[in-house]
Amino acid sequence: MDQLADTHTHFDFAALDARQRYKLLIGTVIPRPIALITTLGLDGKANAGPFSFFNVLTHDPAIVAIGVENYSDMSFKDTARNIRETGEFTVHIVDQALAAQMEICAIKFGPEIDELAEAGLATTPGQMVRSPRILAAPAALECRRYMTLEVGKAREIILGEVVGLYVRSDAVDPTNLHIDQHAMDAIGRLGGHSYTRTQDQFEVKTPSVAEWENGKPEAG
Repeated sequence: MDQLADTHTHFDFAALDARQRYKLLIGTVIPRPIALITTLGLDGKANAGPFSFFNVLTHDPAIVAIGVENYSDMSFKDTARNIRETGEFTVHIVDQALAAQMEICAIKFGPEIDELAEAGLATTPGQMVRSPRILAAPAALECRRYMTLEVGKAREIILGEVVGLYVRSDAVDPTNLHIDQHAMDAIGRLGGHSYTRTQDQFEVKTPSVAEWENGKPEAG
């Protein structure tokens, strides 16, 4: 038996309830990027909400995925309903300066409340989609719904095709498309109420086969 096997605790997910599985997943799959999503309803009202079940899946086509939780009565939250009805949304990357305002957008307001106004977030109309763009965000991905996966009663997974991207000018070199990740200052979601910063960075380069063969230590 591997000597490391006894240093880990195993959890059988079939023996756990949904809340227990949730706690374990958000505590281990870390850090998670945060999508602060804006949408427009059919009535023209803007909505904003943050989601940490989010990531980019592929670049060709450019697809992002967001896991959106339904209400307990199985009705859709504003974000999911608006995307279903309009097919459009904008994902904003959250930096440290936006953290407090992002949390205001997470408050469970009724549909009559404008989260963007409550958070004091200035916006401008989108270019490729109609959903508003938050001007203070370091980056914004304008998306059209690609497909929706209904994976269970609790959540649906929305895949969006990125049709346009805004990056704050001090964080991108338009010539070589290099993104300055320190200037982005993005934050990530951890378990509980915790977040992490991305300023502490390091590089690890994957070697080529030749580099590995020439550099690996000899056995024995």
